[in-house]
Amino acid sequence: MNTGRDKVLFRQLPLIAKIIRDEMWLEGERRGCAVGEDDPVVRENVCQVILRVGAELRRQCTQMEATEDAAA
Repeated sequence: MNTGRDKVLFRQLPLIAKIIRDEMWLEGERRGCAVGEDDPVVRENVCQVILRVGAELRRQCTQMEATEDAAA
């Protein structure tokens, strides 16, 4: 069963992956070495970004899904 909510969540995954990559890169720049996605600072920063932009991200993905459903 694939509900509309599941579709919206699926749409968000690439955007969340980009946030993780960006935060890994930023923290690596700060430290001067590679940093993994499981690093506590990276995780904290990703959570902060998601908390800050999550509602807007969901709204945009929900709107995109509704637009595609209406066109189908």
